[in-house]
Amino acid sequence: MSYTSARSARFEGKTALITGAGSGIGKATAIQMAREGANVALFDVSNERILETEKEINAIREGSARAFDVDIADPVRVEKAVLEAVELFGGLHIIFANAGINGVVGPIEDLSIEDWRQTLSTNLDGTFLTVKYTVPHLKKNGGGSIIITSSINGNQRFTSFGMSAYSTSKAGQTGFAKMAALELAKFRIRVNVIYPGAISTNIDETTEKSERLKQITIPVQFPEGGQPLANGPGQPGQVADLVTFLASDHSRHITGAQIVIDGAESLLF
Repeated sequence: MSYTSARSARFEGKTALITGAGSGIGKATAIQMAREGANVALFDVSNERILETEKEINAIREGSARAFDVDIADPVRVEKAVLEAVELFGGLHIIFANAGINGVVGPIEDLSIEDWRQTLSTNLDGTFLTVKYTVPHLKKNGGGSIIITSSINGNQRFTSFGMSAYSTSKAGQTGFAKMAALELAKFRIRVNVIYPGAISTNIDETTEKSERLKQITIPVQFPEGGQPLANGPGQPGQVADLVTFLASDHSRHITGAQIVIDGAESLLF
């Protein structure tokens, strides 16, 4: 069998559950996994967007995708959708906990407790709930792969002024991923966390910036251009390549890893 044909069937007979699958990194990953044989359960809060992703994937492989309207911060909706996905596809093998928001960006004293909780609830609680309700199904299958989308912000760098809630949630995801990797290793479930830098997605649509943000920003002079490796933000498909590697048997001895994918962006600071 050639490398090309082997790659095209990497996920044959497997089901991947992907949060934030309606756009950006989640959508790119869902499409790539479907092309390589996987069934994909698409979780997202935007019904119109997620239905478009479902339609696009099913045009590639009919019946391989199903969209679920899910707020990952809502335990009832997450548990219900997971059970529906398992019933539809017969099990779960790959979990990509990818959904997240920037939330409100501004000085600490301007953030309300509601602002703080909304960001942590979506990014950190949502990751926990996604893993909590899917782990029993991975155990039933005798193993699997969990990939969590964190960020260089809160882990590699701390220069995104006003993003205290976001960075806290992203640092929390790293701690959770490492604890989960150790706890689940004996069940042959791998857990890895990725740190994207600037990627061309629509996450800024959920960002609300305080008018007083400039008051806390410390000017930093950057080199001309964008990320050193690409001279601009990365693309969702590049992150999807990393996620599919971590989801596949090609990474079968990798767990508890923190992998930066930022075109050397975080090395500038």
